Amino acid sequence: MKVPCFLAALLVLAFTPRATAAAPAKPNVVLILADDLGWTDLACFGSDLHETPALDQLARDGMKFTQNYSACTVCSPTRAALLTGKYPARLHVTDWIPGAMPDNPKLLVPDWTKFLALEETTLAKVFKAAGYTTASIGKWHLAKVGTQESYPEAHGFDVNIAGTDKAQPPTYYAPWKIPTLTPEGKDGEHVTDRLADEAVKFIERSKDQPFFLYLPHFAVHTPIQGRRDLTEKYRKKIAAKGAATLTHKNPDYAALTEGLDTAVGRVRAKLAELNLTERTIIVFTSDNGGRITQGTTSNAPLRFGKASAYEGGVRVPLIVFAPRVTTAGTVSDAPVITMDLFPTLVELAGLPASAARTAVDGVSLASLLRGGAKPTRDTLFWHYPHHQHYQLGGTMPYGAIRAGDFKLVEFFNDMHSELYNVREDIGESRDLAAAQPQKVAELRARLHAWRQEFGAQMPTPNPRHDPARPEYTPPPGKAKKAAK
Repeated sequence: MKVPCFLAALLVLAFTPRATAAAPAKPNVVLILADDLGWTDLACFGSDLHETPALDQLARDGMKFTQNYSACTVCSPTRAALLTGKYPARLHVTDWIPGAMPDNPKLLVPDWTKFLALEETTLAKVFKAAGYTTASIGKWHLAKVGTQESYPEAHGFDVNIAGTDKAQPPTYYAPWKIPTLTPEGKDGEHVTDRLADEAVKFIERSKDQPFFLYLPHFAVHTPIQGRRDLTEKYRKKIAAKGAATLTHKNPDYAALTEGLDTAVGRVRAKLAELNLTERTIIVFTSDNGGRITQGTTSNAPLRFGKASAYEGGVRVPLIVFAPRVTTAGTVSDAPVITMDLFPTLVELAGLPASAARTAVDGVSLASLLRGGAKPTRDTLFWHYPHHQHYQLGGTMPYGAIRAGDFKLVEFFNDMHSELYNVREDIGESRDLAAAQPQKVAELRARLHAWRQEFGAQMPTPNPRHDPARPEYTPPPGKAKKAAK
């Protein structure tokens, strides 16, 4: 018996296995790290001079964090913490590589690790194992000085552009003579623009597969060299407004900041052009507070800046845009820290929780980003057994703890402590240690217990220290500039 055609078609459909729904595409991740960018250096964080429209838009599109902290007051330790989710004290990467000592230190620094150990699990290794293409484009500064050991390629990155053992570019204007940034740029080309070029090309090449792009810009680190056209623009703007009325008033630094913002805008424009915006998580932050030596920038109302034990040294911008996760224009005052980004990105990307098992010191902010509760963790720690006397407001070796609204700083030279309520006194102008000895004792005990648990390396007495001389005497030129 012949079966009518329409019945035959129905029978075929009835006995054909249903196609399973396509698995959702893995989200791309773009992690942008500025160098030495201060807490108020972006317009959306309060700058009265700098124009940062791309980052302001990113904040409007995602969530801005007003109490985000860097893992350290200088760069290399924060970079190591960002990539591993571990406190610098646990890694023993506790200073910028290779660090510097004053002429007559009271304390000698410990034998710390001057590179990121190859056995560490990094974000790049985790994303690469999950099928992502990975790239590091920009400053690395986690390798042994003078070697290529521990370069990005050894830590899970398929691509390394511009990353070396160096802390900064010799110059922002080509020729840069950076061995991992080839071909060399045309005379006068700005390296921030070149990193944006490379990032855009990487996104174009990787558009058909998930990618993890780590984009650690050199800006706004020294040498302070913004694009010349932007520097001239800000000279005119400062003259029109009157320098005396401004908190930020350095035209070269303003130009460098706007150039960084323009680079971020170009990345977002490429993502939009390729219809990848709704499939790409973007994080923007800084490695430590703004450098205030020689009038580079101001972190006001925060106290001091880069290399300092105070808020100006470690409170930095953080913006997170996660499609279908973050609500546009939201602001969080939750205290968070660099290491939190590792487990957060793993969770937002939909990777198994086991992928973040080595990131033992961070907590995922995914729930907070979705509008949920703040992390229940109430303490953050810092450990810096080094010297930074050559920075304005720089510090002797110290440790610090923030618990709730209170922050205690313990200085190792004489083990004296200072106590501040950073919510009521953001500028840390009122030391409460004498008035609240019980709080000091409580926080010191917690800080000491944490150091012991983490194996934090401590400085030791210098048998050759001369108490009649200062620890550090800046060269005449530097002293004169710092006083300005």
